[in-house]
Amino acid sequence: MKTVVGFEEYVTVLGKKKTKKVLARIDTGATRTSIDTALAKTLGLGPVVRYMKVTSSHGTSMRGLVVARIRIANRTFKVTCALSDRKNMNYSILIGRNILKHDFVVDSAKKAGDS
Repeated sequence: MKTVVGFEEYVTVLGKKKTKKVLARIDTGATRTSIDTALAKTLGLGPVVRYMKVTSSHGTSMRGLVVARIRIANRTFKVTCALSDRKNMNYSILIGRNILKHDFVVDSAKKAGDS
């Protein structure tokens, strides 16, 4: 059965130091989930498992990848996330296709927190 999410969803990131619930942007165009570098540090995510070249709307850059446990729609996933400086962006986390491929459907009319 498919799990329906909206363009924004509350997610919980389970770190080694802390667990935090944040509003995330669902991004069907992103291959991989991305998390703000400062948030990752606060939660105790890491170490960086490898670096990879990432292409975004801002160009191409090398980003560190960390493994994180993320809970979305009452389902928890252990995924590799790209570290990114997102302090000037509206969302500290983007949920990409590495999570969405697990039977998620995006409904543009759904609001964050709706069941």
